[in-house]
Amino acid sequence: MTATWRNSPTHRQWLSAQANSLFDFYQFESINPRGGFFELSDDGRPISDVRQLHATTRMVHCFAMGHLRGRPGSDALVDHGMNYIWNGHRDTKHGGYMWSVDDAGPKDDSKQAYGHAFVMLAAASAKCVGHPLADKVLADVTEVIERKFWEAIPGVTSEEYARDWSRISDYRGQNSNMHLTEALMAAFEATGESEYLRKAESIASFIIGKHAASLGYRVAEHFDAQWALDNDYRGSEIFRPSGSTPGHWLEWSRLLMQLWELGGRHLAWLPEASTELFRSSVTLGWDKEKGGFFYTLDWNNVPRLRQKLWWPSCEGIGAAAFLAAHDSDPFYEEWYRRIWGFCNNHFIDHRRGSWHHELGEDLKPHRGFFTGKPDIYHALQACLIPLYPATSSLTKAMLAQSQ
Repeated sequence: MTATWRNSPTHRQWLSAQANSLFDFYQFESINPRGGFFELSDDGRPISDVRQLHATTRMVHCFAMGHLRGRPGSDALVDHGMNYIWNGHRDTKHGGYMWSVDDAGPKDDSKQAYGHAFVMLAAASAKCVGHPLADKVLADVTEVIERKFWEAIPGVTSEEYARDWSRISDYRGQNSNMHLTEALMAAFEATGESEYLRKAESIASFIIGKHAASLGYRVAEHFDAQWALDNDYRGSEIFRPSGSTPGHWLEWSRLLMQLWELGGRHLAWLPEASTELFRSSVTLGWDKEKGGFFYTLDWNNVPRLRQKLWWPSCEGIGAAAFLAAHDSDPFYEEWYRRIWGFCNNHFIDHRRGSWHHELGEDLKPHRGFFTGKPDIYHALQACLIPLYPATSSLTKAMLAQSQ
């Protein structure tokens, strides 16, 4: 049997050190004294005081994990972020949570399903550390998602609205639904309320069981108002990339295994789908010449956006770790090591801290989609997922070990 890095004390120490390095980079310079968090430059300096909802909420989620791991001072960031979610992003007039805010007020006051998914994740994580606002925020965002976003038929969410909840577009997308699946599972674990789990299973059944399975386990990203596949959609390449995104196949691969565990292993199709998504992603999405995952493929499996972003590799690590914990096939251990090798050699910024967010064709840091290093979430979870049992969310696993 192949020895696993995940069970190696020295590898686990290395993972913890990488996680601590990320916490060090983001913990001390990110706090905006006027509320919320700064985005950081390549060397960790504040560069923007526009607070985007997904960034605020991800910081809460990540530093809730820091608190559960016994990192001093993490609770202050959770408190800072939760207060800004409630008092800065929340729309007290129309309800819901605005996409971005600066010191003058709303900058982009749209209501995005993607952002609301992360509000739910932040609230669930904050509940795990006992934050006093957690129950209030979780109840509020749950009601907003149910009333404004949830479409009972086909059992997924709509996408975007103006501040007053008038329709912005007919677009429907899988990315927001994928992250809502993550958040719904976390909310289920934090509360025990089965409706969260039911909704997560509904989304997975539609996005993966119905659509991805029929496309050779390639995840369809874009849909019209009737939830018909829109292969020609062109929109934001950051949040709604054209074609299909192997990084999302990997993200779903891990989420399906987690969903299978949380649901008592009663949905037999989930492990097979998880395996197929992982194999499709490494077969079609991995650059066999240079390494790393292409950002997007067209529907002929030809790389469309060839640059390498950090987050697909992070999701590959998480998926490989989850699958390796359930399947002794050395295939998953081999890919776990391969992806980590690429990340350590190319993405991790060993001189300035954190991870480079994008690499060009020459595998050198490239400034295209991102300025600086605005995100801790993906890289931190890549470091932490292999350290905990592959049966639940990270916050739930950490909470269980701390008790």
